[in-house]
Amino acid sequence: MVDRLRRLRPRLLRLLRLLRRLRRFVPRSVRARATFAATAVVTLALGGSSVALLAVLHTNLLRTARDSAVEQAGKVVELASREHLPPVLSPRGGASVWVLDADGKPVAATPDLLFRPLAAPPAPKLPGPHAPVPPAPVPHAPGPDNGLLPYPSGEPPLMLGPRIHDRRQQVITLSVTGPDGPLTVHAAASLRDVDAAGDTTGTALAVGVPVLVLLVAAVTWRVTGRALRPVEAIRAEVAEITGHDLHRRVPVPHTGDEVARLAVTVNATLDRLEDAGLRQRRFIADASHELRSPIAVLRTQLEVALAHPDPELWPELLADALEDTVRLQDLAADLLLLARLDAADPVAVELLDLTALFADALAARTADRIPVTAQLAEGAQVLGNRTWLTRLLTNLVDNAQRYATSRVKVQLALQGPLVVLEVSDDGPGIPAADRERVFERFTRLDDARSRELGGAGLGLAIARDLAGHHGGTLSAEPARTGARLVARLPKAGAEQD
Repeated sequence: MVDRLRRLRPRLLRLLRLLRRLRRFVPRSVRARATFAATAVVTLALGGSSVALLAVLHTNLLRTARDSAVEQAGKVVELASREHLPPVLSPRGGASVWVLDADGKPVAATPDLLFRPLAAPPAPKLPGPHAPVPPAPVPHAPGPDNGLLPYPSGEPPLMLGPRIHDRRQQVITLSVTGPDGPLTVHAAASLRDVDAAGDTTGTALAVGVPVLVLLVAAVTWRVTGRALRPVEAIRAEVAEITGHDLHRRVPVPHTGDEVARLAVTVNATLDRLEDAGLRQRRFIADASHELRSPIAVLRTQLEVALAHPDPELWPELLADALEDTVRLQDLAADLLLLARLDAADPVAVELLDLTALFADALAARTADRIPVTAQLAEGAQVLGNRTWLTRLLTNLVDNAQRYATSRVKVQLALQGPLVVLEVSDDGPGIPAADRERVFERFTRLDDARSRELGGAGLGLAIARDLAGHHGGTLSAEPARTGARLVARLPKAGAEQD
């Protein structure tokens, strides 16, 4: 077996090389490939069907001819078994029948197998008075063993014709013993009708199949072209769209098919790209504005310190400069974290107990303006990054500390497959119309107060991205007083349960 596979290996390699060469002749466009595939399939199907049709037709006609010969031979056998056969058999079908005795001499035959005497020649002209009279022809008298069949009623004998030697016949041979002794009955059905039917059908198929294949190719080419015309329009429109033309959209055909859905999807993608571009430009403008303000203040403080080298003013100037430097550092850290979240860089995750993690994070907050009240349920375990989940809690508590009047409350609870973190305060709250807008970057509902308290409008945006990277959500929900921010994270092992 191994030797045989080794011998076949060169042939397989040659076949693979041949197939690779043929790939160069395969059309590249979808329209041409679809037409080629449809034409090839129809050609194979019609070719196979034509061959099968001709085979079935030939088989049925042969069976019909054989049945006719068997039927005629059976009738002669039945007649020969009862009585003497007449020399000339009455034709009862399309088959020719001849009967031979034990010595192979003809006994009976159907009329189509017999030689009849020719018609009498025309009378010769009378000779002139001096013309000799031609002698009369002497008819040949056949002997008893010359293969001639006697006519009934003393008529001249008949001789079997050459048709019994025609090869395009279906011949059936039967034996019978009757009053004439042992006889052999031959019945032959002509196959000329079979050949004629096969030739006619083959000619019709030879003409019809190519015409039908060409028709299928033309229809496929036209239908495919019309179907792909919207795709070409979409491609041309997308090719012309640049970073400055994201407002343009591709045409949507009214067909409601896959091409229409493709156009809708492309337009939706362009909507997202345009929105991303707008948000990026707005983010760059806001970041530049946020960075310009503390840098300008820091520069002013340094210029004042240089212009007034009074040692008594330096502590105040240095304290203000340090505050602005810390603000710049925090803003740069927030921008770097947002860039990392947008890039979806992988981070290390582990099984964390949020109860212990949040308790430690809240215990470390010793300089809060308002003490934090915490209610942390036991068994709140999630898969996540320790630093990012701590930052999530810190941003929510910082936001509450910025606006609270006298109360900041943190609750950690279990709700089915979710771990729910809720941070609330008794501040002015968030209007219902702004509960989504507060999560946009550099968004401040009270711009003057936020700048005074040191907020850049990135804390809640970062918190929502952190919750989303852990498979959770963050939303601002209604509250009786103040603001209420709720983060929902999947509990560890919830999918396995």
